[in-house]
Amino acid sequence: MKIGIIGAGLIGGTLTRRLTAVGHEVAVANSRAPETLAELADETGATAVWAKDAAADADLVILTIPQKNVPDLAAGLFAARKPGAPIIETNNYYPQQRDGLIAAIEDGQPESAWVAEQIGEPVVKVFNGIYWKHLLNKGVPAGEPGRIALPIAGDDELHKKIAADLVDEIGFEPVDAGTIAESWRQQPGTPSYGKDYDAARLHAALAEATPERTADWKA
Repeated sequence: MKIGIIGAGLIGGTLTRRLTAVGHEVAVANSRAPETLAELADETGATAVWAKDAAADADLVILTIPQKNVPDLAAGLFAARKPGAPIIETNNYYPQQRDGLIAAIEDGQPESAWVAEQIGEPVVKVFNGIYWKHLLNKGVPAGEPGRIALPIAGDDELHKKIAADLVDEIGFEPVDAGTIAESWRQQPGTPSYGKDYDAARLHAALAEATPERTADWKA
């Protein structure tokens, strides 16, 4: 697939490495000039681009930037992707640590629903709860005991299937976590967040989650 990645931090850089390693064509952008990603491009074979060009003709787009920066994205940024191409977002709301107060999320709107509203496009939520070093190094083939499972939330079943296939391809077990309205089940502070659970334990953790934000994850 031709994949555009907007954001080249720990998760964006890791996904650039993992997805190029399994043969995908990746265009990656950060908030600065493409030249600032020259080392990552040289290492992986990805193409460094301006953010405005990352989605061009993409079969899949991954948005992985600080939550507070989502409203600053250029209008129509995703319009150049192929028709029907999914948008994966990996974001987390860190009010005390980074993002400050976002009132709608504090009032109960799921983080991914807020992102979708800001960009005017549907999203699939995945890759938000795994430590980046584990995403880079702990993928294993399907069927391996203890394979780390990743939750996938979204409203479009085809988009979720594409995301699930990608998760599986880079060595993790995809688990359907429901709709975007239910995506609070994998937000920071929930039982599954930051855990390397297998599929059975992840299903249980998602079921145990409650929508109330815990004290560490409130502004």
